[in-house]
Amino acid sequence: MSEHFDVIVVGAGLSGVGAGYRLQTSCPERTYAILEARHAMGGTWDLFRYPGIRSDSDMFTLGYQFRPWGKAKAIADGESIRRYIEETATEFGIDRHIRYGQRVTCASWDSATATWTVEVEGGGSYTCGFLYMCSGYYRYDHGHEPRFPGQERYQGRFVHPQKWPEDLDYAGARVVIVGSGATAVTLLPALAEKAAHVTMLQRSPTYIASLPGRDPLAVATNRLLPRRLAHQANRLRSIVLTQLFYQFCRRWPSAARKLLTAQMASQLPKGYPVDPDFNPRYDPWDQRLCVVPDGDLFKALRDGRASIVTDTIATFTEKGIRLESGRELEADIVISATGLELVAAGGARIVVDGQTADPGETLVYKGCMLSGVPNFAMCVGYTNASWTLRADLSHQYVCRLLNHMRRHGYDAAVPTPPPDVERQPLLALTSGYVQRSVGIMPKQGDRAPWRIRQNYIPDFFTARFSDVTEDMVFSRALRPAKVGAAA
Repeated sequence: MSEHFDVIVVGAGLSGVGAGYRLQTSCPERTYAILEARHAMGGTWDLFRYPGIRSDSDMFTLGYQFRPWGKAKAIADGESIRRYIEETATEFGIDRHIRYGQRVTCASWDSATATWTVEVEGGGSYTCGFLYMCSGYYRYDHGHEPRFPGQERYQGRFVHPQKWPEDLDYAGARVVIVGSGATAVTLLPALAEKAAHVTMLQRSPTYIASLPGRDPLAVATNRLLPRRLAHQANRLRSIVLTQLFYQFCRRWPSAARKLLTAQMASQLPKGYPVDPDFNPRYDPWDQRLCVVPDGDLFKALRDGRASIVTDTIATFTEKGIRLESGRELEADIVISATGLELVAAGGARIVVDGQTADPGETLVYKGCMLSGVPNFAMCVGYTNASWTLRADLSHQYVCRLLNHMRRHGYDAAVPTPPPDVERQPLLALTSGYVQRSVGIMPKQGDRAPWRIRQNYIPDFFTARFSDVTEDMVFSRALRPAKVGAAA
């Protein structure tokens, strides 16, 4: 007989551990389990092991509100973030609720019993009253791997960062990184420390902002204030400044372009032209902004250890890549930093009363639930700020909903949109990985509570104080579910 829990959380990364904390503190009477597909916690920060892996959000907002980061690094490396997640889970006893090696393949809802049956790879299953997907929105088994012309002819090493080989020795090697996003700008300075030379080959440039690796204001705040108060002050300052800068970019794109371009130009080698390598075709925040701590990418360019080439691939050759311009880049190692593949609900099949629910046909309700899918939430973070900010608001809203249902004796809650809600893409970015996945991802509406605002301040009040009954249909089970004992 399946184990039964009041709530099942899927994923033991930043979001899943945060959800466990909120359930423990806001819904202490609810039993819960966290199902993790892999054999370690940490999610993204355990999966990605390529050199230089780091956050592109500051740790005052990427870290948890309830557990101060407390270190001098504002932009932290992946290993430090992974340890922070593990330490948080251990400190609050969340680790005791994690079941490893439990890849969810299908979740089926039965309205008669108001129960989810969650099937995992290998034939096991669990049941629960509420299912909360905290597994992110990209595939863990592989990234976006386009096939390049002539790739089979290349005799060097070809690597995708999502599957970084432990035995890859790049010391003294000529390395070409194909791509210009966050992964590429992170890899370039890290590889340049040992490689003979690193070339970042991009079809089009990206806006790159340099921020201090150690925030001097945060360091001063940490010295002057008690630990928890300093954390809250640094967090609030980061939230406000990030939102102000984002609004500045969206409202005055020409001025924002000039500001960002000037900052990049000031750090380039003397005489290095901004165009074409640092002159993006799009406005700031049409795609996600890349952040480099202490300008490490620009330092690698100034030192001559790295270079950037803006061109397109004509074909791979035995020794490297021939470009459309006719130039050939010789490479011992080619790294395909070509992006991610998005997936909804961790790739699990969602079934409601015998009918498969297509996430791409649903609308997102209050940033986390899906229209027509009962007792189900999916954690989606911000694209213009740290993931954890939006994730924690989703956790708080889910707990408010669970408490409302308990007080009123409801077993099921189904977000139900008015018929005139206009559907729009979930993520308002022009990035390739977003555009490739528009059809499979849920949509958002043109108004609240079906619209994601990408703005923490109003979302904070929505998560904590909005009416949980708005556009929601509640019901009671027709018969009690037959379940096993909760662990």
